Amino acid sequence: MFDDHSGAAVHRFERKQIMKYEIKNQPFTVLTLKMEEGESIKCQSGAMAWMSPGIVMETKTGGLGGMLKKAIVGESLALNHYTAEQAGELTLAKHCPGDIMIFNVSETPIIAQKTSFLAATEGVNMDIYLQRKATAGFFGGEGFLMQKYSGSGYAWLEIDGSVQERELAAGEQLIVDSGYVAAMEATCSMDIQTVKGFTNVLLGGEGLFNTVVTGPGKVWLQTMPINALAMNLYAYMPHPSSN
Repeated sequence: MFDDHSGAAVHRFERKQIMKYEIKNQPFTVLTLKMEEGESIKCQSGAMAWMSPGIVMETKTGGLGGMLKKAIVGESLALNHYTAEQAGELTLAKHCPGDIMIFNVSETPIIAQKTSFLAATEGVNMDIYLQRKATAGFFGGEGFLMQKYSGSGYAWLEIDGSVQERELAAGEQLIVDSGYVAAMEATCSMDIQTVKGFTNVLLGGEGLFNTVVTGPGKVWLQTMPINALAMNLYAYMPHPSSN
């Protein structure tokens, strides 16, 4: 049985449900899929790190409508589809330090941050998800534009930093700084609220908006959104002096 990065056993699904896989090397996490002949997955462009010779790649755009959706959420305009002509391994790597999680969208559709997609089985559908208050959301960051994963199968999604799981009861709310919501079950709803108080906005360092998630359902929070990581690194970078 595979071991994940925490040392705990990775759940092995029956062959009729999903191919074997392992997630390891967190925080520089990789996903290794052990593919049997005829099995196929789709993944984000540039995600492949290494693979066996018997696995072949085909790039697909999904047509004009699919390309438009990808352009809106800022993803690559094409997905790479990998099929095993003979049994082998395909290893995919994250684009930044963090974790990788697997979701069974056959049981519960998932709403996730727009940059989270790593790979999915062929039956998974990916659509744009807009939270309800589009005007506020436009200025609120991740809460405005996300992706919905539904259909039949499994999706592997990227988490920035470590992941914390919360389960909200019906009507229970969680206030989250923008960008820290990695994913949530589609039974949850999301809103954007303005931070109150001029001093809080000016000196609080938390931005203008917070994301409010309302249950019922599970929410997965990430500890280091890529935009926060970039800002932290920027402070240590040399800057040209002003003339």
